[in-house]
Amino acid sequence: MLKSMTGYGSAKGTVGTQSVTVEIRSLNSKFLELNVRLPLQFRDKELEIRADVGKLLERGKADLNVSIDNNELAKRSTVNKEIFLAYYEDLKSLATETGMSDDNMLDAILKLPAVLNSEKSEMDEAQWKQLKALIQSAVEQFNLFRSNEGNVLEQDVTQRLNAIENAVPQLEQYEQARIESVRARLHKSVNELKDQLNIDTNRFEQELIYYIEKLDISEEKVRLKSHCDYFLQTMNSKEANGKKLGFITQEIGREINTIGSKANDANMQRIVVEMKDELEKLKEQLANVL
Repeated sequence: MLKSMTGYGSAKGTVGTQSVTVEIRSLNSKFLELNVRLPLQFRDKELEIRADVGKLLERGKADLNVSIDNNELAKRSTVNKEIFLAYYEDLKSLATETGMSDDNMLDAILKLPAVLNSEKSEMDEAQWKQLKALIQSAVEQFNLFRSNEGNVLEQDVTQRLNAIENAVPQLEQYEQARIESVRARLHKSVNELKDQLNIDTNRFEQELIYYIEKLDISEEKVRLKSHCDYFLQTMNSKEANGKKLGFITQEIGREINTIGSKANDANMQRIVVEMKDELEKLKEQLANVL
């Protein structure tokens, strides 16, 4: 089954005496890009969180944000007056030079680095278990979102693949007529040249058979069917196979291109163009698949 690389999950609960919210969201990416934002007292667990969450997310550009709603640590923060005044003088000078308003300067300075000195509190084992449980809950919601999005993608991808397979019988109705047309055209050209050139009829028939065999697309149709079946088999497996499906679509594209190069018929070329269009739409959807 398919999973989307786009996802969102959140969980809210208590760690110690603090109300904590965990949010995870992700966008498309070829690899795992995990950005983690943690409150000060949780940062010593960042490496463990990255390792655990990374295994669960697999791929995508993801943001994990842990926030504290009633941060007791912030209440115990003190202002570093020396750094605060330095920032204030610099910002006030810039405001005067540029003519900008100095409204809300207090809030802006308090958000700058090293302005607030906080007493760091360590997490005990019980709090760490509570935080891990919240993160796990958010990841579960996140993966559920991915699965639901993946179901929608799977329906569309299957429809595109079926359209490609259903185009093959449409090609077959023009195959024999195309060969007869080529044979008749070549015979006509040879007959027009018979009086001017010494043409070996038997040799000509051998060359004609060889040329017509070059137009045969039987092998391409068999390989195309095989690739489409393998695509469905891979898509329905439990593992995340977005990259593998991308490689299979490359093989499907090669067979369609070869059929197009051998078509030598306007009707067949039109069908090949429609097959290519469906394949490109399928590839666009696979870019969102985990």
